[in-house]
Amino acid sequence: MARNERNTMMITKSSTSEGAALDPQGHQYKVAVVTGASRGIGLDLAKKLLAKGYRVIANSRHITSSILPENDYVQLASGDIGKPNVAQQAVDTAIRKFGRIDLLVNNAGVFIPKPFTEYTVEDFRSVIETNLAGFFHVSQFAVAQMRAQKSGHVINITASIANQPVAGLPTALCSLTKGGLESVTRALAIEYAGDGIRFNAIAPGVVNTPMHSPSAHDFLRGLSPLGRMGEAEEVTELVLYLESAQFINGEVVHLDGGAHAGRW
Repeated sequence: MARNERNTMMITKSSTSEGAALDPQGHQYKVAVVTGASRGIGLDLAKKLLAKGYRVIANSRHITSSILPENDYVQLASGDIGKPNVAQQAVDTAIRKFGRIDLLVNNAGVFIPKPFTEYTVEDFRSVIETNLAGFFHVSQFAVAQMRAQKSGHVINITASIANQPVAGLPTALCSLTKGGLESVTRALAIEYAGDGIRFNAIAPGVVNTPMHSPSAHDFLRGLSPLGRMGEAEEVTELVLYLESAQFINGEVVHLDGGAHAGRW
């Protein structure tokens, strides 16, 4: 079956007029798909969404039940989200298990800081496949379902440095990909507003996650005027705020201690 034909068959079930699903006891819940959910921001977000009563589909390349145990509230979709079949699996699992998708958080990403002329073909492929293809396929599938529901919300996790370069920290591939995500966030916010679907982006500064070696923390703290790194839970809190702020659409919210504001 062709992708477009298949997408037209996506329907909601057990839904309320307010845009939520019902469990067998009649309690409302929402359904979220989170990519890059095996550690750091994604793992914290998946856990906080579960605590808020969401049903969660958690994706990462190698996510297992030892990281986030599967149960009636959370399902795992292991694999490279840049691959169309993995993206399809994540969305299909959400619809089959929970009947709808209310929130997609495109959190998966890679960051390779190098001088521009030293990037390899493999560097380029890796960043494009995760940062762009990892957004593109899963968003297409999820938005098709959201259109059938006439509601939904997509949040893209970008990077403050994409639009605020720092001397001595070359990040051209980050600017190329994460900057593109910020642009498409605005474009899609306009394209799908009439379908009740919102698109927003969060542009964090350096966040204290296992991605960063402790030996680099002193340098990384200096990349923010506040003199510290962000924390994963701060990104999660902003996601939850954007979920509740229904009139925010097409926005890129910087979470970087003021780094985007200018030189200091």
